[in-house]
Amino acid sequence: MSKEFTFAIKSICFDEDYRPSNATRITTNFANLARGANRQENLRDTLKMIDNRFNALAHWDNPKGDRYSVAIEIISVEMNINGESAGNGLPLIEILKTNIIDRKTNERIEGIAGNSFSSYVRDYDFSVLLLEHNKNQSGFSTPNDFGDLHGKLFKSFVNSDAYKAHFSKPPVICLSVSSSKTYQRTENKHPVLGVEYVQDEHSLTDEYFKKMGLQVRYFMPPNCKAPFAFYFFGDLLNDYTNLELISTISTMDTFQKIYRPEIYNANSEAGKLYRPSLKHRDYSSTCIVYDREERSRLAVQQGKFAEEHFIKPYQATLEQWAANYSL
Repeated sequence: MSKEFTFAIKSICFDEDYRPSNATRITTNFANLARGANRQENLRDTLKMIDNRFNALAHWDNPKGDRYSVAIEIISVEMNINGESAGNGLPLIEILKTNIIDRKTNERIEGIAGNSFSSYVRDYDFSVLLLEHNKNQSGFSTPNDFGDLHGKLFKSFVNSDAYKAHFSKPPVICLSVSSSKTYQRTENKHPVLGVEYVQDEHSLTDEYFKKMGLQVRYFMPPNCKAPFAFYFFGDLLNDYTNLELISTISTMDTFQKIYRPEIYNANSEAGKLYRPSLKHRDYSSTCIVYDREERSRLAVQQGKFAEEHFIKPYQATLEQWAANYSL
């Protein structure tokens, strides 16, 4: 039987009043910030950091450094199979969408979709499937089809009518560079993205995102401490405006300073040859409360949850669809 996969998109504002819904993935970084006794202070300080970083980068015609503000939406994506909600309405994919508020012109400028990225299937792949595959093995390896299903689901979403109805450009995802790789600075420099870094061998995350149809380049924006991995379709440097790129940089630089201060809030910046490390001790704290150990622990739980409520119940349907899927 032919199965039609469609997607439903839901949006909620990420502001100082944000509270994670019961349906959201509990390992999502922004959900972690919005829990606990310090939740509102965390959110307020995070949003202020994003605005300050944006204005520092968008400094032209901005003498007081307060012209712009960034409004962020949390985009939750549910998948439907023949009109029925797969996984009981789980948000299989969650990304962020930025919008830029220009206080000088009173304009609301569309930013970039993507930024952060989280996925139940990705949790399953990395926290369940990969661990099981390497159990009691002498060396690390990945299954032959590792990431295939997830990649096809993501490409199907980006090419869907739902995506095109909500977003005018393809997504850009900005993540931390890998602590298992060494990056080398080049002479290439972009006015907003900053200096470009390269590496000889892609990380496991790079390869996983390649199956999602995404290329990767590594840039260290002005006044950042380390390069970021930018995953994109098309031409990163020419397909997006400076303000669009700044909205992603300011958002993800802020989040990474909170999540990985050892790398992105270090007291010295990356050199010509750079290998990031979460064991680095010369860094500053943002004073924003973030429970990294909880997130790592819950990733396994959510991977198993995805297996129980999505992978196993729809396994035959997913395999049939993936076998016949092509753009």
